[in-house]
Amino acid sequence: MAWEKLNVEELRINCNPEEISFKTTAEVPPLEGMIGQERAVRATEFGLRIKRPGYNIFMTGLTGTGKSSYAQSIIEKMSAEEPVPDDWIYVYNFDHPGEPLALNLTAGMGYTFCMKIQELLEDLKQNIPKAFEGEDYERQKSVYIKEFQEARGIHFEELNKAAQEQGFTLKRTTSGFVTIPLHEGEQISEEEYAKLDQEVKDKLEKKSTEVQLKAMEIMRRVQKVEKELKEKLRELDQRIGLVAIGHLFNELTEDYKDYPTLIKYLNAFRDDVLSNLADFRSEEEEQPNPMMWLRRQSQEQAEMRYTVNLLVDNRDIKGAPMVYETNPSYYNLLGRVEYENRFGMVVTDFSMIKAGALHRANGGYLILQARDVLTALQSWDVLKRVLRTREIRIENIGEHFGLVAMATLRPQPIPLNIKVVMIGNPYLYQVLYHYDEDFRKLFKIKADFDIEMERHSDNINKMAGFISYHCKKQGLRQFNPSAVSEIVEYSTRLAEKQNKLSTRFNEIVDLLFEADTWAELDGVKVVGRKQVQKALDEMVYRSSKYEQKVVEAIKDNVILLDLKGTKVGQVNALSVLDQGDYSFGRPSRITAVAYLGRKGIINIERESDLSGKIHNKGVLILGGYIGMRYGSEVPINLTASITFEQSYGGVDGDSASAAELICILSSLAEVPLRQDLALTGSVNQKGEIQPVGGINSKIEGFYLACKAVGLNGKQGVVIPEQNRNNLMLKKEVVEMVKKGRFHIYAIKTVDEGLELLSNLEAGMIGKDGTFKEETFNHKVFQKLKKFNELLKSENNDRFGADLRKVD
Repeated sequence: MAWEKLNVEELRINCNPEEISFKTTAEVPPLEGMIGQERAVRATEFGLRIKRPGYNIFMTGLTGTGKSSYAQSIIEKMSAEEPVPDDWIYVYNFDHPGEPLALNLTAGMGYTFCMKIQELLEDLKQNIPKAFEGEDYERQKSVYIKEFQEARGIHFEELNKAAQEQGFTLKRTTSGFVTIPLHEGEQISEEEYAKLDQEVKDKLEKKSTEVQLKAMEIMRRVQKVEKELKEKLRELDQRIGLVAIGHLFNELTEDYKDYPTLIKYLNAFRDDVLSNLADFRSEEEEQPNPMMWLRRQSQEQAEMRYTVNLLVDNRDIKGAPMVYETNPSYYNLLGRVEYENRFGMVVTDFSMIKAGALHRANGGYLILQARDVLTALQSWDVLKRVLRTREIRIENIGEHFGLVAMATLRPQPIPLNIKVVMIGNPYLYQVLYHYDEDFRKLFKIKADFDIEMERHSDNINKMAGFISYHCKKQGLRQFNPSAVSEIVEYSTRLAEKQNKLSTRFNEIVDLLFEADTWAELDGVKVVGRKQVQKALDEMVYRSSKYEQKVVEAIKDNVILLDLKGTKVGQVNALSVLDQGDYSFGRPSRITAVAYLGRKGIINIERESDLSGKIHNKGVLILGGYIGMRYGSEVPINLTASITFEQSYGGVDGDSASAAELICILSSLAEVPLRQDLALTGSVNQKGEIQPVGGINSKIEGFYLACKAVGLNGKQGVVIPEQNRNNLMLKKEVVEMVKKGRFHIYAIKTVDEGLELLSNLEAGMIGKDGTFKEETFNHKVFQKLKKFNELLKSENNDRFGADLRKVD
């Protein structure tokens, strides 16, 4: 089948505003949900419903397909139907102070419990001092002290009597009792003692020893009595204290009788208060003490152990929590134990334990960006660990690297029940799936977002609902049917398929914002086609500086490009330059020189390290086609060099391989090619033309070049047949085609391209293995045959010369 010239109707699929049944988008119900992502939506909804370990969700797809906004909207909707998770508190561990206790309470009760504990502390500070100021306490205390003093006096009297019987008197010192001998009732001085006979001294020493032993026995009795006094006073204090505070704790334990761990904590709390009543008793100093402030600070720090750290407070949450952590660092995910400087020392306590995103999302949903998690130090590892162990254990990151050796808290881990939704691109998903063995166990649900959807009336109506939703949410002006139809056409152009719409909704939303701004500048209340087109034109203008420079260079003949006439071994090819935010088509001149040799096709870009792998493959395919097409009857003895002229930044892709092949064949056959046409398309070894990407940008790029030097009514672009469905050309190009000033052609095979560019029949191979005379392929075949004969003649002459040398 021969090449075809495309009709105007094939170049662009318009959206008829008259088929839209509303006056403005204000009449359209705002869209709730996702458009055109049935596969991803089903996967996400299933992943959110299944409550099993490992069924976390990885949303993958190109940027701008609405993954983040959909994740938030669907989770917000589903979480509202789920119960609110418990509050979590950290309290002092009276048995193991370095391991704070984690306790859970029904949502809202955590805050209430904190308030009750604060009230309890205030009551303790008031009730305990009052209880010990009463007359009953002082009277009972006096009784115990009097009993002690009487018992002690009896023991000391017994000791004095025993000493006097032995002829001694006792003198009390800081180290105990000293025995002093008596003579006629008077104490003997040291001088008098020294004058005594040794026998008398020995008797006195013996008696002194007996007295000392008796003194030791008496002192033991006194110490026992003193100990009994302290125990009685302690029991008295606890009894009085229990009377003062017992009812306070009884009320709390009654309020929280359904929480056994909390009851256990309150009992330990009460016992500790009773053991440290002195911390609550106000004892005024009679004299100013310069160290009083230090004592008060010590008391305040001691009281801190009775406070409550409300780690997670869910009292204001409706349904399960949803947390979107935009900075998933190690501590932001896991939480931390903070420190402060006190008198030059770094200290901490359980009140400095801070919650992370995992704590706040516990019992609900956590949304993370995969790239942010993977680039943050240790975040990916800690996320995997908590998902595997299903508990949140707060640790210092320095401990993992041996950087911190100081003592710190070991907070009791908190059980984890969470659904993690991670958002990333397909590349990250593939890398994690293949190189991280934990990933496939922890993220079993893949929600793959497409970049396109079907273009039909239902989705067009949903697009109108999408516009209505953002008009309402963002406070934009409403859009009329002509504006909506323009946006639909823009969406089709983004999709690069006439029967598709793009799901890159970020770009659609950007267009809405800019069109609304142009409507404001134009002073209109409703956005129309004019404002949408203006926004599109301005988007292009802001980023098309380099494209304009290229067109100017072609016009000024700086970039050499023939746009009329014919040339041998020269053809116009098309490529796309991608600047990130903007891409455009650039025409390039390809030249080829074919001559006798055995090196095959020389890719000059490859030889100069300017060719990519795909382009190298495309050039190698050309040799396969030439061998398949012409090598069955004649050996291929050919050297052909081919290059993109004035190309300095590298070439990749195979979309110019058809143009390169036709250029080589033109050089071989010495048949000129039309320069008013540009050709794009890849080719396989069978000579079939294959579709390429960026077809609209390529056509428009060549159109701008022709427009710059002047349209002559013959110029046009040759595209692969399969790219017909990808056409969504700008209205200006379509208008020029309609007027006959520009043309679009479609081909299926290399032969069709040869005929179109050379105005010469390609020629089919006959049964005898030759081509019809005066056809393009015949001329190529004849040149290859001639090359072979020349090479054969040269070899024969060389062989004869070698024989003559032998003779």
